[in-house]
Amino acid sequence: MPNSQPSNSPISKNPQPTEKQPVKKENTFLNLGFNLILPILLLNKGKQWLGPYLEPYFENVAVGILLIAMTFPVAYFIYDYIKRSKYNVFSILGLISVLLTGGIGILEIPTEWFAVKEAAIPLLLGLAVLISLKTPYPLIRTLLYNPEIIDVDKVHQALVEHQSESAFEKLLVRCTWLLAASFLLSGVLNYFLARWIVVSPSGTDAFNSEVSKMMAWSWPVIAIPSMAIMMVALMQLLKGIKAMTGLELEDVLHGAQPKEEEA
Repeated sequence: MPNSQPSNSPISKNPQPTEKQPVKKENTFLNLGFNLILPILLLNKGKQWLGPYLEPYFENVAVGILLIAMTFPVAYFIYDYIKRSKYNVFSILGLISVLLTGGIGILEIPTEWFAVKEAAIPLLLGLAVLISLKTPYPLIRTLLYNPEIIDVDKVHQALVEHQSESAFEKLLVRCTWLLAASFLLSGVLNYFLARWIVVSPSGTDAFNSEVSKMMAWSWPVIAIPSMAIMMVALMQLLKGIKAMTGLELEDVLHGAQPKEEEA
């Protein structure tokens, strides 16, 4: 007879439900505005808009424009943390990426390091996802098997009843490797896109313009393929949950509409 005791794995182990305040949802418009739209506009039009005001304070106006543009993502990170009291390794690495971009431009570091930085951040994320498998806090729970998205307590109870915890643990490991692959793809695409677009010396108007172009192109060229792999991982996770527990999609996802009963 199979062992019905819950697995001690950090992935499949599910804590008892506790009463806690729901985390406030992130403001998508503010996120896009401060992290993408405003920096792109400033890097492209900043000299035209702010050049006369910055000339008395900056010997190189392009550096001043870059500094102001990078201030918006930093300010949003601080605002969002104060507002929601929530952060994770991904938001922290995103902040580090912004600071490194500013540092490369301000310190006029060779442009080749911009491409290295663009590749290193997603590769570090993928590595963090894999390393987290060996910790009590696997990042698969943050990205896919997230209690804000999935009713993990209901899933865990059903897994125990069906004695499927071990199989579910293996499924989560497979999904984790898919996530790591999405970050690997992002790193490779980031590197080659940066080498193709950002070629001017750092600390120049051309460098700022190319960085803004890189930010704009990174969404369709990099984000979409990476998100596609993440969706494949999510679909595999939901399909596995249904096979192992019998729970339908509307039983598992928070906010999913139940099926209408046939007359």
